[in-house]
Amino acid sequence: MSNLKAGFSRANINPPMGIPIRGYFKPRFAEAILDDLEVNALALQLGDVTTLLITVDHCGLEQKITDAFRNAASEASGVPADNVFISATHTHTAPEVLLETENELIKEYTTFVQRRIADVSKFAVSDLKDAKMGFGKGKAPNVAFVRRYRMKDGSVATNPGVNNPNIVHPIGDIDDSVNVLRFDREGADTIVFVNFGNHPDVVGGSKISADWPGLLRKDVEIILDGTKCIFFNGAQGDINHVNVHPKAGDFNNMFNDFDDVSRGYAHAEYVARVVLGGVLQAFDKVHYIDVDKLISKQEIINVPSHKPDPKDMPEAHRINDLHNAGKDNELPYEGMMLTTVVAEAGRMVRLENAPDAFDMRLSAVVIGPIAIIGIPGEPFAGIGRGLKETEGYEMILPCCLTNGSQGYFPMQDSYDEGGYEARSSNFKAGVAEFIISEGQKLLTSLK
Repeated sequence: MSNLKAGFSRANINPPMGIPIRGYFKPRFAEAILDDLEVNALALQLGDVTTLLITVDHCGLEQKITDAFRNAASEASGVPADNVFISATHTHTAPEVLLETENELIKEYTTFVQRRIADVSKFAVSDLKDAKMGFGKGKAPNVAFVRRYRMKDGSVATNPGVNNPNIVHPIGDIDDSVNVLRFDREGADTIVFVNFGNHPDVVGGSKISADWPGLLRKDVEIILDGTKCIFFNGAQGDINHVNVHPKAGDFNNMFNDFDDVSRGYAHAEYVARVVLGGVLQAFDKVHYIDVDKLISKQEIINVPSHKPDPKDMPEAHRINDLHNAGKDNELPYEGMMLTTVVAEAGRMVRLENAPDAFDMRLSAVVIGPIAIIGIPGEPFAGIGRGLKETEGYEMILPCCLTNGSQGYFPMQDSYDEGGYEARSSNFKAGVAEFIISEGQKLLTSLK
């Protein structure tokens, strides 16, 4: 019998109205709250090792922010900062969080979130109780779709629009598996850890929402009495909720938004219910195991930057200046193509004088035969599949936007073919394959 202990804590992090919302290439400001934003924390302890796994309802937290938050969590809980794993759920309807800003609302909110993270870290450790762990897997069909498509003219488009007659076929494959860890605790609620890869950009607009991950947590706790749910998003860089060829009622309660993406709050509720179905498939039939080790490790890798060609810089500056001046209407693009061009120009300007390579932190937590690996950005589904092929583990759970937010990590073919993610990525072609290789090395070293 293992001596594993598990603890849980949660705090509300709803923002003040009027605060800028992160997630689009257009300004948005919070005007209402549809559902609560939260920080959730899972503490695990085995012997003298304690680890904190924390999720924040946010689009993506930069490394300097997660470093500050991890230090705050460590100071409050006594858990070493290297054993703190902070992941953003990637909701596109949550506020900006910045350490360096002139905006007073953002300053105040960032401090507030940091304090909440410290609180849940302390409370989760205080909540540690004897536990047994089981793991299982379900499926969530037809709510996650590849968002890159081959078009009739041979080009590649990201989110080309619903019922676009020029679509030929999707590029890539989805992973619709719902990974579940179950921690049954003596005299306390069972903790349900859920991992599934899909963009939470279903709600849209200017109203605060945790999107389907937050709705999923609530659904799990309603249906499974006596549980607490924590959700970690998976490898979702090229995956979202848009079915470009809807049939029958597929498009119910949705609308086409400004960027050719179909959205709707009721559809977020639907996605949450389908993923809930995957959780329910696994929950009662998890495989219980004795946990004989608990290890946390960080690995820094050095990845070449996607620096621009100097000859492209005049046009990049022109596009970037127009966008920053609020003059997108003067650019000859619309919908997702406008987003792509603006994002690419922003990347060129951002990296014009950048170093030739950037450090990237990979984070791993091993719980017996289960491995959780965190990637500090938005990995394509192919990265998740590659990491899952690491030998020696019963289950591997890839988590996006963990201990950093460094943009997209597209597969090699995305650079060859073009598209929003590759054109806007901070990293050169080969980044995905490098992450797979280095991630497998990290996991292998912890077996």
